[in-house]
Amino acid sequence: MRLLSFVLISLLLSACSRQPYRIDSGHHYIQKEGRESRPWKLVWSDEFEGSELDTSKWSRTPEGSSDWNRHMSALEPDCYNLHDGKLELIGIRNNDTIKDPRPFLTGGVWTKDKFAWQYGRVEIRVKLESSQGAWPALWMLPQTRKYGNYPRGGEIDIMEHLNYEDSIYQTVHSYYTLELKEKKNPPNYGMARIDRNAYNVYALECYPNKLVFQVNGFTTFTYPRLPTVDPSQWPFDQPFYLIVDQQLGGAWVGQVDLQQLPVKMYVDWVRVYQ
Repeated sequence: MRLLSFVLISLLLSACSRQPYRIDSGHHYIQKEGRESRPWKLVWSDEFEGSELDTSKWSRTPEGSSDWNRHMSALEPDCYNLHDGKLELIGIRNNDTIKDPRPFLTGGVWTKDKFAWQYGRVEIRVKLESSQGAWPALWMLPQTRKYGNYPRGGEIDIMEHLNYEDSIYQTVHSYYTLELKEKKNPPNYGMARIDRNAYNVYALECYPNKLVFQVNGFTTFTYPRLPTVDPSQWPFDQPFYLIVDQQLGGAWVGQVDLQQLPVKMYVDWVRVYQ
């Protein structure tokens, strides 16, 4: 009996040791060193097969004061729907401006304080709807304050889409790009053509020395770490969490046409590998 118990414990410890990550602070998945050249292993995913949002993985994004979250609503049920294995994040016209004075509301989810990872690959299969003022985005922010307040911790925009465009933007922000204005050494963004009427898979691979952006399996933009420039160029050696949202309005995307609402983002699945 003791021998059997020892064997079972040894098998469990062996299985744990084969994981491509170590867990820090309960929900930070830190990729083990030396994994960069090895096959990816799935470490976290959501296929949205249930009838309710899995709150062990996601929270609804709350209202904020920036362009991207000024119209977010964590309380309006019409901004969220799970149907046929898809998460629908919806921008709607607000029909009750007495309860909430904002003219339009929209839905988003994030993994903040529930799941963050340092290095690895994330894939998100999404279909977008278009309207004037629609600004759907897939992006990442740092879970910790290793380098201080924004923008010192960095921001990684896996995909942003504006209005009716047939292209998406993939961008890196940091103190280096926003405060030091170093947006060409190296270039901090790229664009990629998409079929905006179809599902597309947007992916990001995070390495210690580069960020690699992809659309449907093709590399579309790479942001390298440069050892010869200001160190603020590379705050990406820390855990980041994921934000998926159907944003509306703002200085970049322009005014919202209320007659073109509702507008939806359909999220088929999200998968993270290390």
